Order: sequence, then structure tokens, then C-alpha cells
Amino acid sequence: MRSIITTGIGTATAAGVGALASRDADSRWYRRLSKPPFQPPAVAFPIVWTALYADIAISSAVAIDTLNDEMRHIDAAAFERALAVNLVLNGAWTWVFFRAHRTGAAVITAAALTVSGVDLVRRAVPASPPAAAALVPYAAWSAFATALSTEIWRRNR
Repeated sequence: MRSIITTGIGTATAAGVGALASRDADSRWYRRLSKPPFQPPAVAFPIVWTALYADIAISSAVAIDTLNDEMRHIDAAAFERALAVNLVLNGAWTWVFFRAHRTGAAVITAAALTVSGVDLVRRAVPASPPAAAALVPYAAWSAFATALSTEIWRRNR
């Protein structure tokens, strides 16, 4: 688990960047948005995201370390780059949605995050099928976030 420090710092940074922007989750603008009935309660988001960030850090570290142990350094470096892009998208969504109030752009950001999450799963499969399986909930939650963002945009444009 040599990579756990790097993946842990990366996910913690994404979480922190997102948390800064999501302080506006109780803003007048957000409260006035029409939200769909499938919107989870506010308390669910920090619980889910905390578990997902831990999952991302651990599963990614396992995949990266396994690839490096198998002398597949090019694949490990590619996974690291893909993870970095994913975490930038992850942190960016809250800024686009909560700070910029750009619901349409938030849909695009969430969709890109979903594609990126699926790509992480794909890259993890050859290294560690259990790590890949552990990343599936993250990709699924990102897909749910895309559907939720889309519905909020649709209701409020």
C-alpha cells in the first residue's frame, strides 16, 4: 500500500475543495431550486461521500501498487493520471453548481465525472478485480449525481 499516502492526499484535497464550495448548499439560491422527489436528504451526502473518498483512495492505491509490483509502470502512471483528472472533476462539480450556479454546466461536469469513474473501474480490473469492484459504487453514485443534476437543471431552466 505504498500509494495510499498519494491517493489519500489526492482524495482529501478533492473532498476539501468540494467542501469549500458546498458550504453554499444552504444558500437561498439552493433552497429555492425545484428538486426532484428522488433527491436524498442533505444528511446523506457527507456520509456517502466520506465512504466513497475512502474507497477511492484505498482501491486506487491497491490498483496502482499492483500494477507497479507487476512491472506495469506505464499502466500505473496512466491510472494515476486518470485518477488525477477524476479528482479534479470531482472537486470542480461543487464549484460549478453551488458557487457558479451553472446547473447546465454541472450536468456536463457530473457526466464527465461518471465517465471518468467508469474509466477508473476499467483500468483497475486487470490490476485487481476486487479493487475494481470496490470502485463501482463511486461510478454508480456519480451516475446518480448526473441524473439528479440533470433533473434539477431541467426543473429550473
